[in-house]
Amino acid sequence: MNPVSAADEVLDVVDRDDRVTGRAPRGEVYARGLIHRCVFVRARDAAGRVFVHRRTASKLVFPSHYDMFVGGVLGAGEDYAQAALRETEEELGVSGLEQPRPLFKFLYEGPGGSWWSYVHEVRCELPVRPQESEVAWHAWLSEEELARRVAEGSWAWVPDGLEAYRRLRAHEGRRQ
Repeated sequence: MNPVSAADEVLDVVDRDDRVTGRAPRGEVYARGLIHRCVFVRARDAAGRVFVHRRTASKLVFPSHYDMFVGGVLGAGEDYAQAALRETEEELGVSGLEQPRPLFKFLYEGPGGSWWSYVHEVRCELPVRPQESEVAWHAWLSEEELARRVAEGSWAWVPDGLEAYRRLRAHEGRRQ
């Protein structure tokens, strides 16, 4: 039996108001630029550092780019909360995490396409074993180190994650 490829995974297609309008395989969604749903989860360790990683070269979107979030696309019929927990546990290689806390949602429109992006946060005090098919390199960075890496521009960041990071910083600035 052949495993289903990522391109064959069926996703909900949504409109600009995040209402489901149909379903299509991920490969078709990407090729046609259809709006779909994603989750972004900022994972922090016990010291408050942020999990940062470089995506594998085999990723369909933004291969070998750095990201300060774990997450991914929602499968057909999946809700944001389910996807946030599933994707976080898969990518970090852990189980038993608390449900990630939802922060805000926005429509990303940029390189790679358009998708509704729900940003979450979770604390992970478990030892991580990142998913080898997703994560080529990882480290826990302080907020200051992460901000420095973003500002200096020497790492190729995923554009949607960078947009989510900028919006998250603005969101946190409003709360202070």
